[in-house]
Amino acid sequence: MTGSQSRQGMWMLPLVLAVIICGFLAVRTEQFANPENLLNLVAQAMPLVITAIGQMFVVVVGGLDLSVGSLISFTTAILALDGPGYVLIPAVFILAALVGATNGFVVTRLNVHPIIATLAMQYIILGITRILRPVSGGTVPDVVIWAVSETFLGVPMPVYWGVFVILVAWKLLHGSRFGLHLFAIGGGIASGVHDAARNFGVADKRTVVLAYVCSSCFAALAGVFLAGRIVSGDPNVGLLFELDAITAVAIGGTQLSGGIGSLQGTVIGAAVLALLSNGMNLTNVSPFIQTAIKGSLLLLVVGLQSRKKMGL
Repeated sequence: MTGSQSRQGMWMLPLVLAVIICGFLAVRTEQFANPENLLNLVAQAMPLVITAIGQMFVVVVGGLDLSVGSLISFTTAILALDGPGYVLIPAVFILAALVGATNGFVVTRLNVHPIIATLAMQYIILGITRILRPVSGGTVPDVVIWAVSETFLGVPMPVYWGVFVILVAWKLLHGSRFGLHLFAIGGGIASGVHDAARNFGVADKRTVVLAYVCSSCFAALAGVFLAGRIVSGDPNVGLLFELDAITAVAIGGTQLSGGIGSLQGTVIGAAVLALLSNGMNLTNVSPFIQTAIKGSLLLLVVGLQSRKKMGL
């Protein structure tokens, strides 16, 4: 289940790392174990958890989605258009699905490399977002604010978000034929046999397109959460989320070459990043140094992954 040959990857290692970080911060700082800080940590981590889970759908099939950060900002800008929630909330998911379908179409039908395709989409969405919302502001629907900041039955709403997202993702990735097809396609690509899944009757191109749709929809969900948290639209709120999501996925044991990964690993990887950010904030580490550390961590975990060819 956790060995190097497991389809779920080495997710136990980041779990041990997370426990070590928690123990270190509990001893090193008085604020870490404070209930208020722990609740704030859950709320801070939730957008990254949601985005990383969506990113995993694409990584498992050997791709990457660099457009998720811009899509998060775009979602907050749409929700801050002072319209009714019953219109704006469905709209952001419809638009996100269209973005994901476009990414998947460009990758599968036009044979554009995923990095180039989604990087181009990142700039397109970013431009539209800054037209809609040049600076932060606007009014977010009350239902979005309530769904993020309030409590239900004494439990903070971010906890419900986490349970919901994990259950949905678990069903898609590990409890459905769709998830099985994702791993089959990614395994073939990682082995250098791109049509292996197709030879067994899997509609590989359609499945890859759906993977990008899932990634975009999860990013939109993270944008909804952030919009409720900051109570406004912000064209820069999704900045670098794509790299953080990729780092979380890689830390969690998902192979960037495809075919190997697990939901629990991705969640743990996002938790590790959230713990590092929270710990560095509590110990007054410069934000610029924090960014450099995250970049170094991504380079390290990717460098340690075994690859049979150059590229991802």
